[in-house]
Amino acid sequence: METDKKVTINDLITQCKTYLHKDKNIEIIEKAYEFAKKYHEGQFRKSGDPYIQHPLEVAYMISQYEASPQTVCAGLLHDVLEDTEATKEDIINEFGEDIYSIVDGVTKISKLKYMTKERALAKTHQKILLAMAKDIRVVLVKLLDRVHNMRTLMYQSEEKQVRISQETLDLYAPLAHRLGMYRIKAELEDTAFKYINPQEYERITKVLYDQKDARNEDIENMKSQISQILSDSNIKTFEIKGRIKNIFSINKKMTNKGLTMEQIYDFMALRVIVPTIADCYMAMGLIHAHYNPLPGRFKDYIATPKPNLYQSLHTTVLGIGGKIFEIQIRTFDMDAVAEYGIAAHYNYKESNSSYTPAKEQEELSTKLKWYHDLLGYVESDDNDEDPLNNIKEDIFSASVYVFTPKGDVLDFPNGSTPLDFAYRVHTEVGNHTVGAIVNGRIVNLTYRLKTGDIVEIKTNKNFNGPSESWLKIVKTSHAKNKIGNVLNKRMRDELVLAGKDDFERELKLENEVLKLDDKLIKDNFSKSNIFSIEDFYYEIGKGTMSSKAAINKLLCKNEKVTEDTIIKHYEDKKDIIHHHNNDSVIYVEGLPKAQVKLANCCCPVYGDEITGYVSKGNGIVVHRAECHNIKNSQEERFIDVYWDDAAKTKTYNSILYIYSFDRRNIVAEMINIVNGINNVNISSMSSSKDRNGELVTKMKITVNSIDTINLVKVNLKKISDVYKVSRIIK
Repeated sequence: METDKKVTINDLITQCKTYLHKDKNIEIIEKAYEFAKKYHEGQFRKSGDPYIQHPLEVAYMISQYEASPQTVCAGLLHDVLEDTEATKEDIINEFGEDIYSIVDGVTKISKLKYMTKERALAKTHQKILLAMAKDIRVVLVKLLDRVHNMRTLMYQSEEKQVRISQETLDLYAPLAHRLGMYRIKAELEDTAFKYINPQEYERITKVLYDQKDARNEDIENMKSQISQILSDSNIKTFEIKGRIKNIFSINKKMTNKGLTMEQIYDFMALRVIVPTIADCYMAMGLIHAHYNPLPGRFKDYIATPKPNLYQSLHTTVLGIGGKIFEIQIRTFDMDAVAEYGIAAHYNYKESNSSYTPAKEQEELSTKLKWYHDLLGYVESDDNDEDPLNNIKEDIFSASVYVFTPKGDVLDFPNGSTPLDFAYRVHTEVGNHTVGAIVNGRIVNLTYRLKTGDIVEIKTNKNFNGPSESWLKIVKTSHAKNKIGNVLNKRMRDELVLAGKDDFERELKLENEVLKLDDKLIKDNFSKSNIFSIEDFYYEIGKGTMSSKAAINKLLCKNEKVTEDTIIKHYEDKKDIIHHHNNDSVIYVEGLPKAQVKLANCCCPVYGDEITGYVSKGNGIVVHRAECHNIKNSQEERFIDVYWDDAAKTKTYNSILYIYSFDRRNIVAEMINIVNGINNVNISSMSSSKDRNGELVTKMKITVNSIDTINLVKVNLKKISDVYKVSRIIK
């Protein structure tokens, strides 16, 4: 809570001595204070206070959580690396590697600049989560650093107040919530809301203030009645606290549910704290016996704790005068966790000689299921995208709690399905999922999970794996990325096969024999980041390297035109004339001897918008302008190419992907439709079906132009149950 009283070093030491009794622990904290004071000498906060006041306040809050002396020291030192001349070596020499590692972690997070929720916030989340995965103490220091900064935000400019407050709501308050630190969460939310929406903050505050006396009287009367009820039933040791819902939560509930303040049930709340779990259920029964509970408002978080270890019984009753009260019932230990979160579980014990930061991290991972999942995300992420895409929604927005058959609780965002559950259990479970059983009955994979569901996944090791339609079913980014990895690998495998076919066909035409192995490929193409036969075929399949050029390089043949020559001639625009290549019916300006071929990956046909790409061997590969394989390629390698008039007389290979519902004879109808169109021949067809009844048919055809392809697409879409026809697989 915000206060004008400034903490002194004596206050900090007094607080630390309530749980630290060894002289060496107090001495290192005093030493850290003197070190920080020395290096911050002459620096002042915007409030006018000496800078040392800020780390002193942070360290004091850390000590209230009974954290280790190393963590308290890190609170005192957390700004010296960023804001003073103190060096890494100075801290290590004076305080050791452990304290330095915490300070360094906090410093790295602090250096991140917040810009927008979509951009920089993602990176900030990533850094904090990675720091947390390494050392939870870093996050504790950073959270309390933010608490004190929010308490002194009135000294900043209006622009900074709004920016810092938005960052707090987007990042730090959800992080505190996920760690179960509700007291910090509520303070951060309310303070940030005051600066972001001051009018609404003042309006709600005024309503609460105007009703304060009447509400306090109601709460005191209810406390008195419940106290009497518990005492009469021989529950002698208990504590009852009254509370008012925090301002940000009131506004959020009104906004999300379209409610007025009069319609919010849990304005007035009581917390009943008793010694044992048995007392919790007994107290709940007694309260329900005296007051009518509202239907659907009872929640048992003791039997099924929240993923942040929160435990309590929740009920809402009609109390004195027909007024609505929310009542929470928990033990004293549970109340400590509710207030202080995970910090209540790992407070420092001097008597524990086996304490190490590594053991603390291991215990945290064991106790917090979501934290264990976080470690898994960080360690196993094999996607080039920001790891936040896998975890910010999956972990921070989780609000649905379901059970495994063994009784473990997993949490998911709203809208998640059994496939999300399967991929959370294990990637291979997800990839081989063929069905799901929820609460003892078979459900579709599109079923939306609800809190309390017991989920069992059915797998088949012979199942071919996920289809593209699964991307529409899953909610979590983690599942989407795992499915995308499988689909991308399939596409790569197809291009590898296409590249191999192309290479072997060209080798046969050249009447040459080559025995390939990874060493040969690496020796010749490592400069192009090609190190294996598979990489080699993949590049040919994509069209970024021509088979002809590859063969020439492997056989040490010298071509008249190199890729450098092509680029140079093209840039110089010498002898600008149109040159027609009879094989590919493409002409290039100023390059009469350039080897030109059509790309296998996108199969251009006459009439397509095209572009030329100078490959990593010799020659120019012609792609459709929209081909995804060249979107991130080097700009200087692109050149203009054109269809020659003679191209109208040629035929071209093309591939169509036909998406439909599976039914009898639908493939036969596709064949009949295409065979009835002039200038089209079907070379091959294959179909695969997914678990949701969707069919993907791959059709290879030869056509004479883009107009013919469009005609084929239009006619295929006329077939009942065909809902999409595309030249690329999506």
